[in-house]
Amino acid sequence: MLKKGSKLYSILTGTCPKCQNESMYLDKNPLHLGNILKMNENCSHCGLRYQLEPSFFYGAMYVSYGLNVALGIAAFLVSFYIFGSGLKVAFIVIILAIIILFPLVLRMSRNIYINMFVSYDPKTKLK
Repeated sequence: MLKKGSKLYSILTGTCPKCQNESMYLDKNPLHLGNILKMNENCSHCGLRYQLEPSFFYGAMYVSYGLNVALGIAAFLVSFYIFGSGLKVAFIVIILAIIILFPLVLRMSRNIYINMFVSYDPKTKLK
């Protein structure tokens, strides 16, 4: 299953990519929309600064675009080919899937983006 130390663990749990001991977000629940983008400044365990440079997470928009395209394709394939809906219904399903899963895609894109630049270090010590 998910093992601590893998990038997938950090991406799916939203933990610090360097030590994986703490959530990067102030509110772990992505469905609390008012707090969805509120992040800790640093990891309290290893001291990693999450905002690696000014406007760092603007790059996560590109990851978000890719995730939304993949989600749209998956929603279309399921609704059109598996359930046999028409094109109009399939496109409505795509729009609904993107709107409903928006908070999860937003957080996931940030998690993926920071994990592209920071790797897990098991020797990380308390700051």
